[in-house]
Amino acid sequence: MHTAVLDWYEDNARDLPWRAPDATPWGVLVSEIMLQQTPVVRVLPVWHEWMERWPTPKALAAEQPGEAVRHWGRLGYPRRALRLHACARAITEEHGGEVPSDHATLLALPGIGEYTAAAVASFAFGGRHAVLDTNVRRVFARAVRAEEYPPTATSAAERRLAESLLPELGAARWGVAVMELGALVCSARSPRCADCPITHVCAWRLAGKPPHEGPARKGQTYAGTDRQCRGRLLAVLREAHGPVPKAALDVVWDDAVQRERALDGLVADGLAEALDDGTYRLPHA
Repeated sequence: MHTAVLDWYEDNARDLPWRAPDATPWGVLVSEIMLQQTPVVRVLPVWHEWMERWPTPKALAAEQPGEAVRHWGRLGYPRRALRLHACARAITEEHGGEVPSDHATLLALPGIGEYTAAAVASFAFGGRHAVLDTNVRRVFARAVRAEEYPPTATSAAERRLAESLLPELGAARWGVAVMELGALVCSARSPRCADCPITHVCAWRLAGKPPHEGPARKGQTYAGTDRQCRGRLLAVLREAHGPVPKAALDVVWDDAVQRERALDGLVADGLAEALDDGTYRLPHA
């Protein structure tokens, strides 16, 4: 599969700034955190703004964490902004402001999990690591295991399979090429098998595309959820450049019980601070 996928990637890869030859390890790390559960089209403008404002970990570490939350904008899952800020401080204080290249050292940074450590070590430094995001897992499930979708959680068997498929040379390019194939062709809902460079060896297609076995996959709901309520409350705090009175938060959501629960959750998660005078603000610690 290596030659077919890599040749396809050469002709079809999107021109993304974090893949450019001059992309810094910090730029790669920021992109990987932003791209978690968020499509490229939404990440691109925010990534550019962040990299212009904070081109190095040291630049972000010098800011209050609330500024990271403010400039995260509407990407969603804003705790990722706090994790990036904590990561920037750790890199600045423990690694001289340079993103470490070693997988184990990356994994020890705050907010960096197995996937992100492997992705940064591979894409930023050319390390030989299996990078298993949702797109890669789906390609391997179909092409090798004849399964429409991978398991809900990454399994040890998936890791062994991914590691066995790593080429001796060019593992980083292989990883990003499979990721791109999953994003553009082997998509979750509408795979374009006719355009796939490995359709002739895809176990799932050759088996007649058997449907997924197990519970039906449900799309995420958003309207009316605590997550939507939190987003509206946080938007008020982001737009203000000082403490916000409680009354200004109360008007953005009608359900008082849900609103208070969401606001308490923002404070508990470190995304907001409750001040002694009853006002709220983005975190300053």
